[in-house]
Amino acid sequence: MDEDKRKGIDKKAKPKKAVALGYGKITASAPKVLAKGERLTAERILEIAREMDIAIHEDERLAEALFSLEVGEEIPEKLYRAVATILAYIYRKDGTKQKEN
Repeated sequence: MDEDKRKGIDKKAKPKKAVALGYGKITASAPKVLAKGERLTAERILEIAREMDIAIHEDERLAEALFSLEVGEEIPEKLYRAVATILAYIYRKDGTKQKEN
């Protein structure tokens, strides 16, 4: 049996990508890319987010669009709606979680 198949690795699959966004109401007019990475770096970004209880949203198309940005760069206006939708979902989810505690 092929080693990759045994490990569950699909050679045809796109490498996993992760992009971490941050938004400070005072310091930025739009969310910024805080970190990004592929493969193991992507896994590490996700691991850190889980450890810090930071919300994770999976959207391959949006991640691909955000991946073209540099770390520290604000998201472009054309992505505002997509990112705002995710942020609104996260804020609602966090608000519900805080009310439960």
